Amino acid sequence: MKRIAIAAAILALGIAAVTAQGGDPIAQRKEAMKAVGQQTGLGARMARGQAPFDLAQAQRIFATYAEAAGRYGSLFPDNSQTGGETAALPAIWANKADFEARIAKWGQDARTEGAKVTDLDTFRAAFGAVTRNCGSCHETYRRPQS
Repeated sequence: MKRIAIAAAILALGIAAVTAQGGDPIAQRKEAMKAVGQQTGLGARMARGQAPFDLAQAQRIFATYAEAAGRYGSLFPDNSQTGGETAALPAIWANKADFEARIAKWGQDARTEGAKVTDLDTFRAAFGAVTRNCGSCHETYRRPQS
């Protein structure tokens, strides 16, 4: 009987883990965007001289962007257009190819520009180039935040 209870508990944990991985795409994209926002805030402070430049941290910023870009494609399925207080505009699904191309460009730019960073000056140039991608996508595909 004890073995059955242990097996049931292990099975329940496994199901919970699979469910969490395949869970709510709106919540997952909000979490990914939160991580991007935190890294962007730190990058902006470094670029403005409000935080010391740290090469390892600069690389983490670009790695976070590239990782998020790689995940975003799967976080906008058709059934996630509404609910969860999403800020995603219907234009994402109406112009899916353009949206996905912008995300892919952002990820590629994060990898390419991030690889060029060696000091504060190269960080500023790379950070500006990559974050411009964020603005262009938000203007078209994200509901303005009040």
